[in-house]
Amino acid sequence: MEQVVIITGAAGRLGKRMAERFRDAGYDVAGVGRRCAWEADLTAEQEVSRVFDEIERRHGPLYALVHTVGMWASSPLGDTNLADWKQMLDVNLTSTFLCFREAARRMGPAGGRLIAITAAQGADRGRSRQAAYAAAKAGVVRLVEAAAEEYHTRGITAHALAPSMIVYDGRRGSGVPAADLVQAALFLCGKGGASANGTTWRMYGSRPGR
Repeated sequence: MEQVVIITGAAGRLGKRMAERFRDAGYDVAGVGRRCAWEADLTAEQEVSRVFDEIERRHGPLYALVHTVGMWASSPLGDTNLADWKQMLDVNLTSTFLCFREAARRMGPAGGRLIAITAAQGADRGRSRQAAYAAAKAGVVRLVEAAAEEYHTRGITAHALAPSMIVYDGRRGSGVPAADLVQAALFLCGKGGASANGTTWRMYGSRPGR
């Protein structure tokens, strides 16, 4: 029986690649998010619960979640209004919390994997004009660590991938190719993920993160 994996943001550039590659690897993939096969606002508690319930009824117990939903914006701290601050935290952190919680609730006795996307700004240090983004992504790291500590006795592991900048379609750049992030997620969903519980993988490509 194929293992069920939820890929959030499966219509986005990274999520689409994750979904395609996981299907090729033999997983039963459910793509969730806006403009996805399973459509939901992943910052809304009731919608997340509903769509995870529907996926469980259709596909059975969940094995893994790869949460790629996120947003980036740049603004001087003094010009950042409360609505923009809340939106950044909702999209990057609250959605991760809701999806981690609902995924863990639906994982069977064999355990599973929870994978989130953070960033260099969250894993190492914040940067000028990115206060809201850095705070949200740092929260993702702490959430992953807390989930890893709480769920390890159930065989559920939690992980974060921290790219500097994601490079798409073979374009040259100082970041990490999207294909490398996909391969890292696949590795963590395999047996190797058990030994990497609670870790943040810094993936900065050819240029070290700052």
